[in-house]
Amino acid sequence: MDHIQIKGARTHNLKNIDLDIPRDKLIVITGLSGSGKSSLAFDTLYAEGQRRYVESLSTYARQFLSMMEKPDVDHIEGLSPAISIEQKSTSHNPRSTVGTITEIYDYLRLLFARAGEPRCPEHDQPLEAQTVSQMVDQVLAMPEDSKLMILAPIIRDRKGEHLQVVETMRSQGFIRLRVDGIVYDIDDVPTLDKKRK
Repeated sequence: MDHIQIKGARTHNLKNIDLDIPRDKLIVITGLSGSGKSSLAFDTLYAEGQRRYVESLSTYARQFLSMMEKPDVDHIEGLSPAISIEQKSTSHNPRSTVGTITEIYDYLRLLFARAGEPRCPEHDQPLEAQTVSQMVDQVLAMPEDSKLMILAPIIRDRKGEHLQVVETMRSQGFIRLRVDGIVYDIDDVPTLDKKRK
């Protein structure tokens, strides 16, 4: 079954609703305060999923678990055992993100590092480490009049106007610089704010 089918849900604020919810997808339930979001998610779906799971256990195991009351619903089909993540207030650290507050950040970072494949956002080509000779071979394989831009970081996360760096680059024959992601002709580089990184 590819969806959860709910018929006649009347728990709390729900008004005898019928609903099909896709399985194996991230589903968001939105609405005004008091419209029945929590009644549907927690008091109907979670309560019934947990109740069915606990009922499948032995009588001995059931004595150690508290069981939620049966929700006021005619029929729910395709429901698996459910878990619920409680709503709680957290400290308001200005550097907190959804990932750090839900404690999923470290797991996502690990997942992307181990299973992710870095790709160029513009060309959708896989990014791979290359030796110097591989890079040279790739450049030499380009058509003769191809234009090529090679970028290298000179200054990162340092405050200052960096006028001396611009002059040094000009004296070495460079004709363009990239500043904050924008490429400028070296004579058109804007004056940098000396207080900003």
